[in-house]
Amino acid sequence: MQPRNMSMSGVVDLAAVKAAAEAKAKAEQARAEAARQAAQGGAPAPGAVPPSALVIDVDEAGFERDVLQLSSEVPVVLDFWAEWCQPCKQLSPLLERLVVEANGRLVMAKVDVDANQMLMQQFGIQGIPAVFAVVAGQVLPLFQGVAPEQEIRATLAQLVQVAEERFGLIGLQVDPTAEGGAPAGPASAAAPAGPHDALLEAAVTALDAGDLPGAIQAYKNVLSDDPANTEARLGLAQAELLARVQGADPQAVRRAAAENPADPQAQIAAADLDLVGGHVEDAFGRLVDTVRVTAGADRDAVRVRLLELFEVIGADDPRVGQARAALARVLF
Repeated sequence: MQPRNMSMSGVVDLAAVKAAAEAKAKAEQARAEAARQAAQGGAPAPGAVPPSALVIDVDEAGFERDVLQLSSEVPVVLDFWAEWCQPCKQLSPLLERLVVEANGRLVMAKVDVDANQMLMQQFGIQGIPAVFAVVAGQVLPLFQGVAPEQEIRATLAQLVQVAEERFGLIGLQVDPTAEGGAPAGPASAAAPAGPHDALLEAAVTALDAGDLPGAIQAYKNVLSDDPANTEARLGLAQAELLARVQGADPQAVRRAAAENPADPQAQIAAADLDLVGGHVEDAFGRLVDTVRVTAGADRDAVRVRLLELFEVIGADDPRVGQARAALARVLF
């Protein structure tokens, strides 16, 4: 079987990615800091995983948690295989090695098609091995069949680049000295240390005082040093949401959304109001439906806003997991 779809060109327009340099710079800064700490013999970052946790087995029951939710932190490479498939035995070890070499920039999830027929059907797989990626809930077909190592390596490098420049994903921290450990998953929130305490306190104080620009800047100051700081990411998402709806006329916004069901900006504005009003499922459902009926830049703008609203609610909320799954279905 000849490989297909090796190139990711056309899947994402990298030239049109807004703030790509900033996202990539943050990713590189975070990794440089981790490397510096390792060189100085410092302790691994909280939530760091052993290299063995970068390759996991996944089934239908755990797909939402182990793949969709995890993809908001790191690109997940899906390897559909079976014990009887000889080409799979050639490809899977190569993928595992390349993913481990990526040092936290990728995670590999192996799917045994014999035990997970529903997943095979949902992905429309006609033959194995078949390789997909999931990035921030978005499913991307990579290739089918066995390909030369240099082509696979180039494809995975493009995947990492897309994840960094389009979504600002920096991946997982890896502790090469660790043995065993829990499977890879979204990094758990850890109490900030040192100067981050003061910066986060300043952000909360500004937020409570209604100083939204000040709160936004304070959270950004934390994230400039610690891009994976969960508390700062959540706070920034909340502050930016409040800033967007400040001064809005709710009746006018909802009237515009009702009169223009396919207008992405009208639906985005209404979804912001839905979320602020506590109507989480309505906000998510509105944007998923809008993704379904839009294309190109309009669709991308809606998808990005939906990912931002996921940040406001938090990855652990089951409503976020359900909406991620719904988003993946309309995108794929």
